[in-house]
Amino acid sequence: MERNRGRLVTFEGGEGTGKTTQLERLATFLEARGVSVVRTREPGGTQGAEAIRALLLDGAADRWSARSELLLFAAARQDHLEKVIEPALAAGSWVLCDRYLDSTRVYQGIAGELGLAFVDHLQSTVLGFRLPDLTVLLDLPVEHGLARRSRDGRATRFEQKGTSFHERVREGFLELARREPERFLLVDADRAVDAVAAEIARTVAARFGLPP
Repeated sequence: MERNRGRLVTFEGGEGTGKTTQLERLATFLEARGVSVVRTREPGGTQGAEAIRALLLDGAADRWSARSELLLFAAARQDHLEKVIEPALAAGSWVLCDRYLDSTRVYQGIAGELGLAFVDHLQSTVLGFRLPDLTVLLDLPVEHGLARRSRDGRATRFEQKGTSFHERVREGFLELARREPERFLLVDADRAVDAVAAEIARTVAARFGLPP
């Protein structure tokens, strides 16, 4: 990594695993140690990408095919990288992102059955996306995560895709973590928020040389 460049930490997992909550907890932890933090999300993070987010998340489950979803996510991510992520990293800030390229690899590549190789080719070879320095994977039984999303009233068209789809999503994320253990931090999210946050903070501090 370039000298004085920031870090990119992404939060991944299925629906209702607590990504947004844990991102905020880590941001607070880092800021207390003098780290400049940019909080962002995908799809989204820029005006254009947020407009694409509405297209992707609203409507019926079958509104878009997996291939159409892939292209929309790619367009949103390119804008996000150019206007938010890369400038922040160059300025020395840490970027904490709620979902990133691994969600596309899993939702469209594995669960959507486009194939991981096809999605990776588009994302890495064609668009040259930056890999995270660390990916926090929050793992939770599918039924627990979907129940959380139902209770909080934040369900999107992806929740409508059915339990079998979301089981493939969970297994897809676990497969990525097995393939890239040096990048992924696999965390049991079926615990109290404080316990999950403490584990993430300990690992981040140890990995990047921060005060505990």
